[in-house]
Amino acid sequence: MFLEWLKAVVLGIIQGITEWLPVSSTGHMLLFEDLLPLDVSPAFRDLFMVVIQFGSILAVVVLFWKRLWPFGKSKAPEEKKSIWKLWLKVLVGVIPVAVVGFLLNDWLKETVYQNNIVKCAVIAGALIVYGVGFIVVERLYRNKENRVETLDDLTLRDSFFIGCFQVLSIIPGTSRSGSTILGGRLMRVSRTAAAEFSFFMAIPVMLGASALDILQYFYRGNTFGGKELGILLIGMVVSFLVSLVVIRFLMEFVRRHSFEPFGWYRIGLGVLVIFYLYMRYLRAAA
Repeated sequence: MFLEWLKAVVLGIIQGITEWLPVSSTGHMLLFEDLLPLDVSPAFRDLFMVVIQFGSILAVVVLFWKRLWPFGKSKAPEEKKSIWKLWLKVLVGVIPVAVVGFLLNDWLKETVYQNNIVKCAVIAGALIVYGVGFIVVERLYRNKENRVETLDDLTLRDSFFIGCFQVLSIIPGTSRSGSTILGGRLMRVSRTAAAEFSFFMAIPVMLGASALDILQYFYRGNTFGGKELGILLIGMVVSFLVSLVVIRFLMEFVRRHSFEPFGWYRIGLGVLVIFYLYMRYLRAAA
């Protein structure tokens, strides 16, 4: 039991760090789980990988509560109006991934996620491709003036375009935050605004994904006991605490630096995954 709790702690740390950095939380978690899998049923493992994100969502809500909560006597009418406009932009940005994710969710689980070799190969490819994408985009836009500095300047058209990029995140290894930030940078949105919009879009997307997986889990006749509940709670609590630190770090980082270092990290990790696949192939062939 202690070993499984320890795995949940490690997965919570990985989730809390990589959910907000543009390096793919799902890719990192799937790779760790492939090396040191949880001793649970496959159905619960799939549920855990999605629902653990709830802790990360809660961190965004806590840190940006004043920016996201439109009610309260202390808020001026203009401030409330601005918050409602922000939520409209978020909802518009969520539409593409909500539609495509709902249609392809089961197909991805039955194909990519069920075959470890295919899963790791897809992760490696996505890590490298989007790593190169970050480097190229940051260098192209290095000396260009931002068209959108703050989220107040973001239009509904911008929101929908960034949301279309978020659709790419259903491919393991892509990164939800990475795809949305990359889309924002292509629209010449400032790094700070792109990162914030990525955080805010995560709330309905990840809540919806968690709710859908929970409903499907029980609808298919699955249950879980105290052991599984403990693993899930530990993972969520750890991911919440780590996310609080990482979100603050990223917001401070992007004020002074570009996203290019994350691109190089992705490429390095992608190469490492390819090496890992090659070693597995050699062991299987021996």
